[in-house]
Amino acid sequence: MASPLPPAYAAPAARARIALVAESFARLLGRPLVVAGDDAVAALWQAPFAVVAHGVEADPLFFFGNRAALVAFDTDVAGFTGMPSRLSAEPLARAERQALLDRVTRDGFIDDYAGMRISARGRRFRIAGAVVWNLIDAAGQRHGQAATFAHP
Repeated sequence: MASPLPPAYAAPAARARIALVAESFARLLGRPLVVAGDDAVAALWQAPFAVVAHGVEADPLFFFGNRAALVAFDTDVAGFTGMPSRLSAEPLARAERQALLDRVTRDGFIDDYAGMRISARGRRFRIAGAVVWNLIDAAGQRHGQAATFAHP
């Protein structure tokens, strides 16, 4: 049974921002992230793999995490959205994470990321084969970055 889209993701402005996750992926990688049909936001929410996105703040804040990502990070929508994305990595791994994000900013996307992450409860977990990409609108303006990875 499909779970309904959380209210935090249902407002028109939030839906437009989240839809950019799928649109940017398709634009940069030349293939769809999800089979969106009429509703890319619902498809992202229901995807069986983790999808996260943060904005362009000086200390970027997560604005989206789908169901699979929330399970991976042991949290809920309210606990995930608004959290600085740097907190998803352990303190010693943050320099490595920043180097990855700098590479994505320069190259548009990468499809070979692996690293350790930390959940809201302090559980360490490894991601591998992650794709990280820039959120770029049709006019070429950058709105943040997103990532997808498999999580059991």
